[in-house]
Amino acid sequence: MALLYQAELHPEKLELLTAWLPTRPWYRGSGAPILRRVAAFRFDDPAGEVGIETLIVQAADGPLLQAPLTYRHAPLYGGDQWLVGTADHSVLGQRWVYDACGDPVYVSVLANIIFTGASQAEEFIDVDGRLERREPSMSVSGSGSQVADVPAINNLVHVDDNDPTCVLTDSFELMIARILDDTTSQGRADTSEQPTLTGAWAGQATPLLLARARAVT
Repeated sequence: MALLYQAELHPEKLELLTAWLPTRPWYRGSGAPILRRVAAFRFDDPAGEVGIETLIVQAADGPLLQAPLTYRHAPLYGGDQWLVGTADHSVLGQRWVYDACGDPVYVSVLANIIFTGASQAEEFIDVDGRLERREPSMSVSGSGSQVADVPAINNLVHVDDNDPTCVLTDSFELMIARILDDTTSQGRADTSEQPTLTGAWAGQATPLLLARARAVT
């Protein structure tokens, strides 16, 4: 379950992404984009410490972009290169916002979702102490069927920040799409042997490939 609050965030998430995206090697635009939020989903941190949210955004008529983010109450040790920015949350205080591809918590959770065939977290909003369920703006699902959880990781071996972003750990490798395109075989969901994470939303009936995983032997 993802617990959300009726709160203000300064700067807002799209403002942070507007400044951050042009610094990425996989970003195709020139200058700061004017972004619109297309859809989003959340995962649960089993420890309940880190917020995990993925935004699907678009600039004008450009491609859809996938931006997984983590929200932390303190800086991520050794994570300076993955810092998107900081923001003031009116309920939770200062939050450090990271590109989730460089955050071990997201990497571990994403691998578990993919390998076990799970889906996103249900979202609930705290309204004066009462929890109200929020309808998701999109649905995602892993294609795996492994019963046992993937072992937690403490360190990332290597992260290649391109499109797709390749995240290597000592037990698995993740390929996380940055630019979403259903006109290519790489962008569409397929039936390959590697387990995947796919997502769909209103206006995007055909599931798009969001991430792929493989065990490292």
